[in-house]
Amino acid sequence: MEELSARQLRDRIAAHEISSVEATEAVFERIDRYEPVVGAYINTFEERALAKAAEVDKRIAAGEQVGELAGVPVAVKDNMCTTFGATTCASKILENFHSPYNAAVVEKLLGADAVIVGKTNLDEFAMGSSTENSGLKQTVNPWDTSRVPGGSSGGSTAAVAAGMCYAALGSDTGGSIRQPASLCGVVGLKPTYGRVSRYGLVAYGSSLDQIGPVTRTVADAALLMNVIAGHDERDSTSVDEREAPVCDYLEKLDEPVSGLKIGVVPALNAGADEQVQKAVADALEVYKGLGAEVVEIEIPHFDYAIAAYYMVATAEASSNLARYDGVHYGHRTKEASDYVEVYSKSRAEAFGKEVKRRIMLGTYALSSGYYDAYYLKALKVRNLIRGDFTKAFEKCNCVMMPISPTTAFKIGEKVDDPLTMYLSDIYTIAANLAGVPGISIPCGFDGDNLPIGLQIIAPVFDEQKLLRIAHMFEKETDWHIKRPTISG
Repeated sequence: MEELSARQLRDRIAAHEISSVEATEAVFERIDRYEPVVGAYINTFEERALAKAAEVDKRIAAGEQVGELAGVPVAVKDNMCTTFGATTCASKILENFHSPYNAAVVEKLLGADAVIVGKTNLDEFAMGSSTENSGLKQTVNPWDTSRVPGGSSGGSTAAVAAGMCYAALGSDTGGSIRQPASLCGVVGLKPTYGRVSRYGLVAYGSSLDQIGPVTRTVADAALLMNVIAGHDERDSTSVDEREAPVCDYLEKLDEPVSGLKIGVVPALNAGADEQVQKAVADALEVYKGLGAEVVEIEIPHFDYAIAAYYMVATAEASSNLARYDGVHYGHRTKEASDYVEVYSKSRAEAFGKEVKRRIMLGTYALSSGYYDAYYLKALKVRNLIRGDFTKAFEKCNCVMMPISPTTAFKIGEKVDDPLTMYLSDIYTIAANLAGVPGISIPCGFDGDNLPIGLQIIAPVFDEQKLLRIAHMFEKETDWHIKRPTISG
């Protein structure tokens, strides 16, 4: 069972070859064995998960109709609200917060009869690129436990890579699904902004955040998209399906994209580590062998993406995190003499260093006299980057580039150097600013046996073609079937 994909497991459960209870028990055996080393989960729900698995098995045995993920053990990043367990965002300020409602994506997983085994670790409020900023625990990379798993969805990608679930959900604000997916050797998809409901996702950067799947295969990513994609009237940024219909992402997955034109920006690729450059170049050769044409394109404002992102994201974070005031919910200081101290001391005690840094940056950018100079200018640059991608897609079907300039780095190596850490997302941020979909797929390993990911970016709402392009590569290679040997 450990080697099966989520789709293969689902089909075997449906065919009575494996029971959901057996699969769920096997997952918890792996969690018992590897979680003390990897640290992927903040909470697990063994009793609840086994009860759900037994219910699914009973319904299948009775010949009842079941959902698309019937009996498959999955995990959810702990910035998505659930009525079961705490929703912590890996922050001490929400360490004991229990949501009164489920996020839209959690409702859809439950409606598809998935078995939710736990909630995964992340950088506090999804602010980070290594999961070292978690206020609750340390997560490590299953391929090398001395290295980071990436972030902020490092818990989700580590759990999938270590076989401690068959699929997971993450959130991507500036690369937070794709970058850790690359570093952990799994598939990570950031859908088009508005394709998946953000209702119940604890907001970091509201105009950038998007929920997406973390899986072992491209087909599994397509399967999860079939479950979680679609309009939600509770989310004002969710796109009406009359404007952008949701399709069956599995339906044409095995059909290669004929006449595929791949756009590359040579100068961008040259900025990555040599081994990363080689893996991406080799991947392009695989596509050429499949009949694809590689064309050079320009994304003129790409170099401004990080600066624009950290203005927009921190400004939105400053606004979103203002609600944690020590009054309504979350941590409240015990050492306050008046309301001002309740507010200031609660936040000072319970927010981590990186969260405080981003709140201060965002508050400064939004302050009187600086709004036009920083935040408004960043929004203008964002529009220019969006226009760059629109023009690029007139010449090609997709854009390919690295995910991360390096493979997984050592724990502690960059944590005290925020600027260097921010540059870990140099290749991923532009897709969030433009709102376009992007995917990370395994495309090789470096000399230390650490995974390397290939990033593929497509036009808005073209996830079906994006998945087909990714699947073309996956069928020709075996990088996605390699598994880490976990020790520690």
